Amino acid sequence: MTKHDLTTQSDYLDRLTNENEAADFLGYSVRALQNWRVRGGGPLYVKVSARSVRYRRRDLIAWAEGRLAAHTSARIPA
Repeated sequence: MTKHDLTTQSDYLDRLTNENEAADFLGYSVRALQNWRVRGGGPLYVKVSARSVRYRRRDLIAWAEGRLAAHTSARIPA
């Protein structure tokens, strides 16, 4: 892996995406992301302004990875 590849990968993971892109990336609705922001339990997000939020792919991936389960009785973090 070259330095350029690492830079490109880092840019991809750290680029801010809007909530439509984030919802599509995770396979959930925009409404689900909005509910998680209010109630907690969703992926980390960046509050750009009072009415604008963005998500880093790195945080979306980390959130999904934190919910991997090996069996149906596994506890999932809140």
